[in-house]
Amino acid sequence: MSVPFLRVPAHALARDPGVPRFADRRAAGRALAQRLRDLADVPDLLVLGLPRGGVPVAYEIARALHAELDVLVVRKLGVPGQPELAMGAIGPGGVAALNERVIAEAAVAASALQQARASEQHELERRERAYRAGLPPLRLRGRTVIVVDDGLATGATMRAALAVLRGAGPARIVVALPVAPPDAAQMLLLDAPDLVVVAQPRNFDAVGRFYADFGQTDDDEVRGLLARARAGAGASRLGTRRAAHP
Repeated sequence: MSVPFLRVPAHALARDPGVPRFADRRAAGRALAQRLRDLADVPDLLVLGLPRGGVPVAYEIARALHAELDVLVVRKLGVPGQPELAMGAIGPGGVAALNERVIAEAAVAASALQQARASEQHELERRERAYRAGLPPLRLRGRTVIVVDDGLATGATMRAALAVLRGAGPARIVVALPVAPPDAAQMLLLDAPDLVVVAQPRNFDAVGRFYADFGQTDDDEVRGLLARARAGAGASRLGTRRAAHP
């Protein structure tokens, strides 16, 4: 089935960049789902949320598009002393995406980079165990996959996610984001030509400024949303079998 190219033109978020656009992450997911509705009929569609904040956004997309939901765990590598400034990110299987410019400008020593990678690898493995409750990851090969986060700053985490996904052999990857700065979105197009962004504000300083509620998403919320999505997908498949075999 052919699906139209989904990239949308950039739009300023608001005249005043301090005015929030989204009530919360789930509201952002519903806004994205509207822009992704052409994918609702794609068979075997899979939505992947980047934990933790991307999962509530992804949950609403999966629910609206009747798609399966899973997580793709990647971990940002923060600059020592400036943890919010990403110098790269890692994903499962030893995949890493490093921002050499940030590493050079911050004069990060090789030993500090290695220490950050080891620490985040431990957390990555813990989250993979915690979120899936012993279940294996859902199949990626041959599927159309929508990968979702709650926003984009430097793009390091999303680039790590894309590196992981490409190695798993999906048929198509679509990146979906509620908000991203225009320059980072343009750079991401080099890795993700199918890119859907609700808003690209010119005056961007932090993702959280574009939400009324940007409270932390905890592990329990992630597990709960995944469980609800699995239960909903199971009920949907049961209903389809009953309709086919009355």
